[in-house]
Amino acid sequence: MAEYLASIFGTEKDKVNCSFYFKIGACRHGDRCSRIHNKPTFSQTVLILNLYCNPQNSAKSADGSHSTVSDEEMQEHYDNFFEEVFVECEDRYGEIEEMNVCDNLGDHLVGNVYIKFKYEEDAEKAVVDLNNRWFGGRAINAELSPVTDFREACCRQYEMGECTRSGFCNFMHLKPISRELRRELYSRKRRRSHGRSNRHRSRSRSRRSHSRSRSRRREYRDNSASLERFRSHSQDKEREGRFGRF
Repeated sequence: MAEYLASIFGTEKDKVNCSFYFKIGACRHGDRCSRIHNKPTFSQTVLILNLYCNPQNSAKSADGSHSTVSDEEMQEHYDNFFEEVFVECEDRYGEIEEMNVCDNLGDHLVGNVYIKFKYEEDAEKAVVDLNNRWFGGRAINAELSPVTDFREACCRQYEMGECTRSGFCNFMHLKPISRELRRELYSRKRRRSHGRSNRHRSRSRSRRSHSRSRSRRREYRDNSASLERFRSHSQDKEREGRFGRF
């Protein structure tokens, strides 16, 4: 019996535990769900709820009609957002293996950001710290998520351009970033790994490598119009940026 229950755990056959929460870390019924949401006490993945605001969904003119946002403007806005969150979280909390943003419209998925860290300790540290911060004038709501395999959480029909439920699908519709940005962000860990290898060979070479790495990061941030400086001198200065602390 125990073996059977273990085999159906988190599936649609499981009448006790919510399969949607198990697969995507969210459920459209929320706390009113008739099945149990087994929230993890440790995980590599952090879920930041409703963080991303899609301009195409929120932009309205004075008369209440939707204003037009071009695809190019939309992609630039999204890339800027993704880059800012990725760099801030990786620099503060630890190496990121994968970051995804939902393009769904349902309340339980809209704007959700999933960040999978390399280490569970980094994810735990991120949750504690992020829940004391704000972004774009709104309080951040972060929690550990059971999602570690995004292939199981994604809508396969959406990936093939065939989902008929549009943004109201109950599986993740992940919004892609530009190839150039993906290459830049995910190559950061390769540069850091290479730097660590050099440090083991020579302490003096390590210091030079670390200095160059810091210089590159500084230049990268200064040249990126999307990244605002993160202030930490005082509460008033913190509130000038998009990320801040209460």
